[in-house]
Formats: sequence, C-alpha cells, structure tokens
Amino acid sequence: MTMLSRDELKERINSDVPLVQNMIDTDTQLQPNSFELTLKSIELLKGSGAVDFDNRERQIPESENIEFDNEGWALLEAGTYKITFNEIVNIPLDLAAIARPRSSLLRCGVTVESAVWDSGYRGRSESMLVVHNPHGFRVKRDARLLQLVFYSLHREVSEGYCGRYQNENL
Repeated sequence: MTMLSRDELKERINSDVPLVQNMIDTDTQLQPNSFELTLKSIELLKGSGAVDFDNRERQIPESENIEFDNEGWALLEAGTYKITFNEIVNIPLDLAAIARPRSSLLRCGVTVESAVWDSGYRGRSESMLVVHNPHGFRVKRDARLLQLVFYSLHREVSEGYCGRYQNENL
C-alpha cells in the first residue's frame, strides 16, 4: 500500500467520480498527505448502544442535535459526541482510508475517533468527537477536524463495502 499525495488526491477529486464532494475550499482542505473533513453537525449521545457478532442485536444510541450559536460556535463540555461531516466521500475499489484528528485538536485536549474507511464506501460519514479537556472545547461550524489519509491498494477489492452505513446522510 502507498499513501496518496496532494497531487494524486487532487486528480482523484477532479475525476468523473470525485473522491470527495461538497468541499468548502478544496485548496485549503488538501494537505500534503491527506484531505481534511469539516464539521456539519454535532449530536449528544442520549443512551447506551450495543454490538454483537452478526449485527442482529446492534443498537445505535439515540442522539440530540447540539445547536450552534448565532456566530456559528458550539461550546462542548468534556464528554463524547457524534459528529457528521460536510463532505461526501466516494472511495473506489482500489483505495482505502484511515482518519486521524488534526493536531490542533490534540493540543486542545480533544480527539476524533473513526473506523477504517473501506473500499467502495460512499456517504457523508459520522465520527466520534471526544472532549478530554475538563474546561471544555469551543468549535465552529465548518471547522476542519479530521485528516483523511487515502491508501492505494496493490489491487482492487472484488467486493467493496456494502454495510448499513453505505450512502449514509445523503
């Protein structure tokens, strides 16, 4: 596997099936080795969840939307939040991706957790934002939060992602 560079990412974004859509500012969001995803919405988890082996008893907790103030800011207390991104990602069968928080978040005592982004996934994804800072964290709508790093596979997968979250939030 090899990591895609800024130029390779830009080519894929400008292709017939764009790697990423609905960007705010492509030039700002394109980094030397990643593409930054931006904040669309924040939700507070309102219960417990559950997972099992075959997903028959999987339960995703309900959540409550957190409103931004008139200037577009939200003040988050220490805790766990579900976030949704503005961008739509279309991962072809010859790529996969891993997400990492921007270092500015880490310096604020905040992180973003995300799973592997599988070949064939399409959607406006969700991740978990965790505020570890006991003093809280202010975040503005459309803030760049996550660096999505794309990897080229040795060959295309024969079957891409086809789970519950395919085409989520579209």
